[in-house]
Amino acid sequence: MTPWYREYSDFLAEHFDGKIQKLSVDAAFTCPNRDGSIGTGGCTYCNNLSFSPMSDKRGSTVAEQIARGKEFFARKYPAMRYLAYFQSYTSTHGNIDRLMALYAEAAAQPGVVGLVIGTRPDCMPSELLERLKTLNTKIFIEFGAESSHDATLRRINRGHTWQQVEDAVERTVAAGFPVGLHFILGLPGEDREMMLATVRRASQLPISTIKFHQLQILRNTRMAQQYEAGELPGIMQFSPESYAALCADILEVLRPDIAVDRFVASAPSELLIAPRWGLKNYQFTAILHNKMKDRRCRNAETRP
Repeated sequence: MTPWYREYSDFLAEHFDGKIQKLSVDAAFTCPNRDGSIGTGGCTYCNNLSFSPMSDKRGSTVAEQIARGKEFFARKYPAMRYLAYFQSYTSTHGNIDRLMALYAEAAAQPGVVGLVIGTRPDCMPSELLERLKTLNTKIFIEFGAESSHDATLRRINRGHTWQQVEDAVERTVAAGFPVGLHFILGLPGEDREMMLATVRRASQLPISTIKFHQLQILRNTRMAQQYEAGELPGIMQFSPESYAALCADILEVLRPDIAVDRFVASAPSELLIAPRWGLKNYQFTAILHNKMKDRRCRNAETRP
């Protein structure tokens, strides 16, 4: 546990004993912002391979994917237990009976002690929430919110509003499931104060966890085309130091009981256009911790 914020491992320790690892599952979902259910074209920044690069998962069953993941981690951590992480695309989009069958398959695998279901705030029907209660396992819901500013959400073709985020969070928590939110920092048109306003708004909601990552310009996206054409003058391009300074500011306004799952993302090098930091997650975290430590020391020196 760091002295500056609540870590995701602290949150997991409230629910489980021992070491827990997420295993990403690709259940061949699509996205309502791509297939015409809500919109077409998808979010301007989105290349799903950036966070789920193992395309060979498709064609394998949920059970097969979990078995392969367990084999990888069990070599080093034989006592490890797992959360099946439905991460790719929108994991609550589709026929509810099919969804429930996939979730049940994951929950039934040996060593799996819970599910993490990633989705959109406009894709969580009340019927599904009721059905999820029938699964005899821990379930955590993560909503991609990206920003609290509707103008930004329109600009990136997100296809939902902040009010829909608030509604989804409230209904999901009321149904008994811990909720996390995901945000992208540095989206076109947003400055520091707008990003801090988003964190303050998120802190007013009954969420348990939060994820941040820097905006990454990825190949084969609409945003990459805009970036290369010079059509994104309002985009914030961070260095590791300036991004760490923003994250330090965020930690000062984030509700302290909310666990931070991550601050950065690392897309595959062949997909990433910018920013190309060349840092691993733990290296960035060290920069952030040093910045928080220096800030605390300066505050102590100026305190009367």
